[in-house]
Amino acid sequence: YSTFLQRAYDQVIHDVAVQNLPVRYAIDRAGVVGPDGATHSGSFDFSYLRCLPNMLVMAPADENECRAMLTTGFQHQGPAAVRYPRGTGTGVAIDPALNTLPIGKAELRRRGHGLAILSFGAMLAPAAELAAELDATLVNMRFVKPLDEGMLVELAKTHDGFITLEDNAIAGGAGSAVAECLAAHGITLPILHLGLPDAYLEHGSREEVLSMAGLDLPGI
Repeated sequence: YSTFLQRAYDQVIHDVAVQNLPVRYAIDRAGVVGPDGATHSGSFDFSYLRCLPNMLVMAPADENECRAMLTTGFQHQGPAAVRYPRGTGTGVAIDPALNTLPIGKAELRRRGHGLAILSFGAMLAPAAELAAELDATLVNMRFVKPLDEGMLVELAKTHDGFITLEDNAIAGGAGSAVAECLAAHGITLPILHLGLPDAYLEHGSREEVLSMAGLDLPGI
């Protein structure tokens, strides 16, 4: 579980990341967990993993992409993390082949105008509905670390603003990584960061907690 990996954080750093060892972390119950309450929410793994040198951090949008990312992590010669939410997948078809993904490459799902929605992980489904409604560009970011900096720079030149969407704490999360990337390239662009609030999430179904956090479709 994401919440249990927090307890092993010192070992992640000293026993794995410092030595750049090929250890794969399959992180279950990431993001909003729901019925298990505040102690079991996986609200912080983007934040506490992406700051570690040598760490590959992946966030699948669906069950087929999760399979591909687990394969990618298995083939990667260094620490790799795949974080996925509690519950069932979206129902997409599963590719039986054990294919890998190009590391650090995002997927452009929709080319629109004005806004670019940068979705990390399981938030892609509501992001797709929103993008269609707003005629916005939609990107399935896939990788929190390394980011697809080339795509971000290209989109920044052709869009009026970014929306980052994640089921992780906004503080230090994937949206923060996007802002850091743009700042490093000297790009000034309005960014709206949507994610989990600076609070501990209480009991409820995953859907109820996402709604309370403003991360259901109406909230977004």
